[in-house]
Amino acid sequence: MKILKSHFWYNKSQRNGIFLLAIFIIILQIFIFSDVLFDDDKIDTNQPNLLAFQNQIDSLKLVEIENRKPKIYPFNPNFITDYKGEQLGMSLKEIDRLLSFRKTNKFVNSKEEFQKVTKISDSLLAKISPYFKFPDWVVERNKNNQNSTSNTNSKTFDNSNKKYNYKKKVVSTTDINKATAEDFRTINGIGAAFSERIIKYRSKLQGFSLDAQLYEVWGLEKEVADKALSVFKIVDKPIIKKVNVNTVEFKQLLKNPYIDYELCKKIFNYRDEVAELQDISELKNIKGFPLDLYDRITLYLLAE
Repeated sequence: MKILKSHFWYNKSQRNGIFLLAIFIIILQIFIFSDVLFDDDKIDTNQPNLLAFQNQIDSLKLVEIENRKPKIYPFNPNFITDYKGEQLGMSLKEIDRLLSFRKTNKFVNSKEEFQKVTKISDSLLAKISPYFKFPDWVVERNKNNQNSTSNTNSKTFDNSNKKYNYKKKVVSTTDINKATAEDFRTINGIGAAFSERIIKYRSKLQGFSLDAQLYEVWGLEKEVADKALSVFKIVDKPIIKKVNVNTVEFKQLLKNPYIDYELCKKIFNYRDEVAELQDISELKNIKGFPLDLYDRITLYLLAE
């Protein structure tokens, strides 16, 4: 009790001081609240400068919303993927109908055929069909067909080719390692950019040794690669200049199209440990070695 008494016992002058302080705080609080609650100064939100500023903010919001919307660029509807179809607003059933049709090695060559195959609604067709981009020869053929009185279908297209004397694209060779950029462009889905990209990658590989290497060309869709491989084949395997894994330099080993910096370090560390690889298959003993790429990596390496 003495301890508590020492904390709550004040003399008269101290009590007066505390009382005056409490009164001052109460007056100050009343002044603050009265100033906030009874402030007569109101902001006129209809002022021209404020309205103009608000309109500017609203316009910027609309621009930002428009920029965030996914942009649609011209595309060939024959090569729509699941992801692309979902972006366009197609249902899974509609996408599957198109993919099933394409597996029969047929192509849609007009927006009407696209709707007939996929069974999409008229509203969705009207929304996405302006972005359809068919090959030039298909566009030209459709123009000629529009002038004819007969209704054409996928079977009569072959007859129309004869009727209008369309020139069939002929390749100079079916050897994928000798084909030119013009040869690759005869494949539907391969334009100037992809044909040059295929040739550059072929040079990097010193020639295609496996059909599956065509699927490694950056950006080339599987469906298009399948179409190319139905025309082009590996007639003669390329003669690849192999390097000795026991004497090759670090920078030279990095030129192997299937070896990155980390794998190159692992190979050199392993070579230091064993002094010399007796057989190229010893690469499989390296921890973390990509076994799925072994056949490709050893196209360029030997151990001697």
